[in-house]
Amino acid sequence: MQCNCCVTVNRIRLSAALASELNDCLAGTRKLAGKETQAGFAFPMLQDLIRTVKSTPVIQAQGQVVALEGLRIEASGPRGALRLGALARIGGPEGNLAEIVGFRDDYAILLLCEDGGNVFPGAPVFFQSQPAMLYPDENWLGRIVDPFGNPVDAGPPLSRGSYARPVEAPPPPAHARTRIDEKLHLGVRVMDLFTPCGRGQRLGLFAGSGVGKSTLMGMLAKGADADVIVIGLVGERGREVREFVEDALGASGLARSVIVTATSDAPAPARRRAALSAMAVAEYFRDRGKQVLCLLDSVTRFAMAQREIGLAAGEPPTTRGYTPSVFAELPKLLERAGPGQVGQGGITGLFTVLVDGDDHNEPVADAVRGILDGHIVMSRQIGERGRYPAVDILKSLSRLASQLQSPEESDLVRSVRRLEATYADMEELIRIGAYNAGADAETDRAIRLHDGLSAFLTQSESDPTPPEGVFEGLKAIYEASA
Repeated sequence: MQCNCCVTVNRIRLSAALASELNDCLAGTRKLAGKETQAGFAFPMLQDLIRTVKSTPVIQAQGQVVALEGLRIEASGPRGALRLGALARIGGPEGNLAEIVGFRDDYAILLLCEDGGNVFPGAPVFFQSQPAMLYPDENWLGRIVDPFGNPVDAGPPLSRGSYARPVEAPPPPAHARTRIDEKLHLGVRVMDLFTPCGRGQRLGLFAGSGVGKSTLMGMLAKGADADVIVIGLVGERGREVREFVEDALGASGLARSVIVTATSDAPAPARRRAALSAMAVAEYFRDRGKQVLCLLDSVTRFAMAQREIGLAAGEPPTTRGYTPSVFAELPKLLERAGPGQVGQGGITGLFTVLVDGDDHNEPVADAVRGILDGHIVMSRQIGERGRYPAVDILKSLSRLASQLQSPEESDLVRSVRRLEATYADMEELIRIGAYNAGADAETDRAIRLHDGLSAFLTQSESDPTPPEGVFEGLKAIYEASA
């Protein structure tokens, strides 16, 4: 790259993670050896290693800002030392955080990850050579963090975990994953009955604005039979974050949850990284044998953030302005959820898709639908009639339903769907009084079933349903309509 770049040598600080790992190793080795000697004398080699790492200098690439164009920052730097997705500090070692999103000629293209005013032509840029990492820990449960692992809930400082999780990690090998053979009880009647979810399954929640998806997410966080809940709030309105935590999630839901958030005013790289960081936290708990429910709201805003990044990096816009990288990044993100390998837990993913103008065939919705293992469609019309959660059982499906339900349960659900489809076909005539009772036996039964089913599927956010008796309740309503 340009000759005005330089390389500085700074004394590296030993990370808490590495120090912890080495000390744990030391303690474990002493225990195995059956010796209770002092650490400074028992294993001098490990002690020397700790001291060596503490004193090892690190090469840090440094360049400078050469151009500003809108949100885009161009900076020089040493060729070969920079990588796509790496972070940098502008203005000083503790300056404004930015991310490398592309390259042009001999310059790196950066976008700010946080607001700041230290960006000007000639400002020094300190590039981080290592990939972005998080250090999750069990003590993160009940906390709200930003995409970089910093607390934003006014609580005490977060403890640093014992090992690093890359923010952008590949999914487990497809052939090494376990099969999905166990049902995950969600605590929401309409979903447990008509869109059953297995442990490690990935479902999409498709809804327009104001249909009640945030409330439904709170119900899932409180009622789902999972060990840990990881919630990614991407591009949410700042006012709604606290409302979601206090009202929809509640104290019981928060106690077993980690929330990663980047509000709508955050720069695009931060909003994108919020989704990636939420998945990294979920992977940490999965690797520890936990069954994790990952709720990401929303995939659409992740795609919008990636679109902003792609356009700034010079990608050509395609359908509705989305750049090609959007449709490359979506499967990379979503495939990270799913069952783990043998000996690990699993990540059950529920990803919300904010359909633009209630158009369920818009590009992001269409792409996500093809990646996931099922989709749950929320209907504005159903919500307007007072049934919440406003899930349309005729348009929603789980691709693993036949594996998770018994033959008797599958037959019952299929029969109820058929009657609801009959009612939907005749609904307009029924409402205007044009249908005469007795004209068709199937329609008559559908009318008798509809009101009881609607009442049964209506559920308040403070009323999680236990797994026992759900199908018995549906069966009673179906038999009563005969």
